[in-house]
Amino acid sequence: MENHNEEEQNETGVLEFILLGFPGSRHFQVSIFMLFLIMYILILFGNAFIIVLVITRRRLHTPMYFFLCNLSFLEIWYTTASIPKILAISLGQGRNISFASCIMQMYFIFASGSTEQFLLSVMAYDRYLAICYPLRYSTIMDTSLSSKLAFGCWLGGYLVVSIPAYLITTLSFCGPNVINNFYCNIDSWIALSCTDTYVTEVAFSIIAIMVIVGSCVITLLSYMYIISTILRIPSTKGQQKAFSTCSSHLALLIIWYGSTMFLFVKPSKQISVEMNKIFNTLCLIVVPLLNPFIYTLRNKEVKVALRQSLHWS
Repeated sequence: MENHNEEEQNETGVLEFILLGFPGSRHFQVSIFMLFLIMYILILFGNAFIIVLVITRRRLHTPMYFFLCNLSFLEIWYTTASIPKILAISLGQGRNISFASCIMQMYFIFASGSTEQFLLSVMAYDRYLAICYPLRYSTIMDTSLSSKLAFGCWLGGYLVVSIPAYLITTLSFCGPNVINNFYCNIDSWIALSCTDTYVTEVAFSIIAIMVIVGSCVITLLSYMYIISTILRIPSTKGQQKAFSTCSSHLALLIIWYGSTMFLFVKPSKQISVEMNKIFNTLCLIVVPLLNPFIYTLRNKEVKVALRQSLHWS
């Protein structure tokens, strides 16, 4: 009772939250732990491998692979903000998370997600320039522009999420503190708050629309021009070569945009909790896992660089 009274005296009314994670038996929890641990190791290894390969192989010192390097580093940072906590929860430990830690986890996950949205649209724009303006590409997308675009993605992603993060700190939490998910997300804060969340919901929805839909529109327009240009190439071989340079990126975009639009454009208390967990898993784990495999197994230049590295070693 004393602890409960102390929490009520706190400004927010709640000092910590409890993450439920995935429901199920002990055997199921251990299975989840092993699965996520293997996936996390593959994410770290795969994306770190891409970074090292791009840095060490001169033939990959191009804007396309510079952006890919940024994306791989982001995936490592993005998953590290969530998966270690998921692993602890699966072992029945570390379910408690402080109010400040919950805010920070949400901020880094959503800021990294926003940065990824911007990076993917920049990569689509890069492919648009390379395919639609091949003769002018090297002069337009030079080192200066690619560096500025990458920096803008990181800065924009981490600045834009500071708004809903601040608004959440103004909410009061005086009732239940159990989050039926494996990480702190916007839906959890909205569902548990005992004050009006309208402003927070509207602000987050507007930001989500600007980030997700805005970057998606840029990507779609880029690919409309890309496909139109490719279809005008007279030879079938030329078309196949052009498609191969962007097919990997396109495959990743379909999974990423599909899941993020479902999750974040309209946060509300009515969204199915289990559906939320499935799509959260897609965003937080599956996409970062697929990224290095899609870009290495379906990319001729990366495979050539890999063979050269193995031969050199």
